[in-house]
Amino acid sequence: MGGHDGATAKKDSVMSAVAGFALGSAAFADAVQVSLDRVEDIIRAEVDSGIEAMSAVAEHLVKAGGKRFRPLFAVVAGKLGQPDQQGAVEVAAAALELIHLATLYHDDVMDEATMRRGVPAANVRWGNQVAILAGDYLFARACGLIAQLGSEATAIVAHTFAELVTGQFRDVVGAGADQGNAAKIEHYLATIHGKTASLIGACGRLAGLAVRADQDVQDRLASIGVLTGMAFQIADDIIDIGSGSADSGKTPGTDLREGVMTLPVLYALEEEGPSRLKELVGLGPLTDETLVAEALALLSASPAMDKARGVVQEYASRAEGEIAQLPDLGPQTDEVREAMRAVVRAAVERVR
Repeated sequence: MGGHDGATAKKDSVMSAVAGFALGSAAFADAVQVSLDRVEDIIRAEVDSGIEAMSAVAEHLVKAGGKRFRPLFAVVAGKLGQPDQQGAVEVAAAALELIHLATLYHDDVMDEATMRRGVPAANVRWGNQVAILAGDYLFARACGLIAQLGSEATAIVAHTFAELVTGQFRDVVGAGADQGNAAKIEHYLATIHGKTASLIGACGRLAGLAVRADQDVQDRLASIGVLTGMAFQIADDIIDIGSGSADSGKTPGTDLREGVMTLPVLYALEEEGPSRLKELVGLGPLTDETLVAEALALLSASPAMDKARGVVQEYASRAEGEIAQLPDLGPQTDEVREAMRAVVRAAVERVR
């Protein structure tokens, strides 16, 4: 078609990127962005408690930014529905992001974190008690939003709460020193399913519910979310070892310093025979920066990294298989499929 000159094509390319993901046509990406802007407005309204000091804490991480990956996934899934259904999708997306933010406040208290999203963690700035209350407040505001969507949505979120807490519990107690490596890998996967993937799965399920999709479609959207969440979390754990802080958003080796056994480390422990890497990992949390640097170098060169990358690819491939099975629900179905594929493929590209 002769109507697209070079400048227009360049504009389409720029406009089709939302939150760092290429989402297809400019028109589709614009529609997603409009919804995300509304989601942001809902979030900012909800964190305003009417008490200045309390609002300052509650909006602390909102103002710090973030990828808003969960609202993005919900909004894209919701584009399977009609224009008059997008308001419900946006309410669901805002609620789920508030839940995610609440967990960050609580996680930072438990982890004694000092920074979050490039700003001092709330527990450092205001103390543990205030940080916990801020997380509780965001949970409460999220529940208020979900209540607008009905009892079925409330049940979905209640189930997701349980999964989040179970995942965090697994993370805190660990797999147990007497467990074999296979059991530790199973424990790791169950932990990230609960802590990370379950909430992204809920984004898909609630979006499907909001647009009144049938149960099979809701189940498939939830499955795509869970598989995508698993891929992204494992990719994050690989990046913590093999990339700079600009890529991961945190200091490389953070997991090693905290003694967290992520998938690359667990695969490295499976390698036959004694090794310096096994010796270092066996020390638990590494507090000596020289040892951290040595462990990072050994892990980066280990076959365990490629094995972990293969698992990211496996989850991404399974997600793409589910995306391909989404039925035609309207004129934007193809664009939804392509946008979801772009998001899933981004997980793989991050660790190539």
